[in-house]
Amino acid sequence: MINIIWAFLFLIGVVYAAFNGTMPEVNKAVFDSAQEGVTLCLGLIFILVFWLGIMKIAEVSGLLDHLSKLVKPFLKRLFPEVPADHPAMGYIVSNFVANLFGLGNAATPLGIKAMEELKKLNGGSDSASRSMITLLAINTSGLTLIPTTVIAIRMKYGSVSPTEIVGTTLFATICSTCAAILFDRYFYWRQSRKK
Repeated sequence: MINIIWAFLFLIGVVYAAFNGTMPEVNKAVFDSAQEGVTLCLGLIFILVFWLGIMKIAEVSGLLDHLSKLVKPFLKRLFPEVPADHPAMGYIVSNFVANLFGLGNAATPLGIKAMEELKKLNGGSDSASRSMITLLAINTSGLTLIPTTVIAIRMKYGSVSPTEIVGTTLFATICSTCAAILFDRYFYWRQSRKK
């Protein structure tokens, strides 16, 4: 659906430019934007490589295990239907820790794996279980300790202090995560009352 909307917007812009006589400006904007997109992606690689390396060191040194042990009791309360030793819980913990470090690209495959395991726990049903909804709500809220991608973009565009966004991001994502958990629990409670 999004692709159709984008194609529709692109066609409207091209047709408008053709009638308005501004096709050279549209061509320049298209190619400049494409070049800037590629440059930005290449610029983001170094920060992702750095943080993936840090994550690997944290994994090998056992820091991730300690972090996982710290957040596991909290996550067990959020996902009471998931057995503590089930692979789904491992993926959920890894996904949560990766998101905390702002590694959205690294967290996505872990989140997908967690969803697959949760679907198995749900008997392979196509309807989302309570745990699947909770995981989606927490992921969408984006609790982030270090917004690595945003820092990389700010560095790329010459920010004087690219890391000054950390405190604001942490505060905003704590608020959004608390709101996501509260709404998740509220709607689960409301649904439980109807049964």
